[in-house]
Amino acid sequence: MLSRIRQYRYFARDIGFIAAAISAFVTTSGVAQGPVLAMLDRLEPGQWEVRARPEGSAFKICIDNGRKLIQMRHQGDACRRFVVDDTAEMVTVHYTCPANGYGQTTIRFDNPRLVRLETQGISKGLPFNFSGEARRLGSCR
Repeated sequence: MLSRIRQYRYFARDIGFIAAAISAFVTTSGVAQGPVLAMLDRLEPGQWEVRARPEGSAFKICIDNGRKLIQMRHQGDACRRFVVDDTAEMVTVHYTCPANGYGQTTIRFDNPRLVRLETQGISKGLPFNFSGEARRLGSCR
């Protein structure tokens, strides 16, 4: 009987230790992380011009937040995203769009009105590879 009581005490002690360790991990993990893709929140909403580099074609896009620049070739598609890199100056996101392809985009922050973009992947069965910059022009029309 005394042996059984010791086993329960050790078990209770071990469970308490494990719970404390998990709690400490969860608490410190939450403090160490900032908002996901916070760099993109620093971009000003409005009309942006996306231009291929070296000098190439350009198109305009109206965005309400910087996350719209992640899926330029898969606009409007419901895609699953995986954040590869997330710093104050650069984000890289890999995304998969069921039945429509996938892509990986890197966005480098210059200032709230200018970013550099690199994106590549497959869209509608065809490969794409784009390198350029996006510059805010003004308000959306």
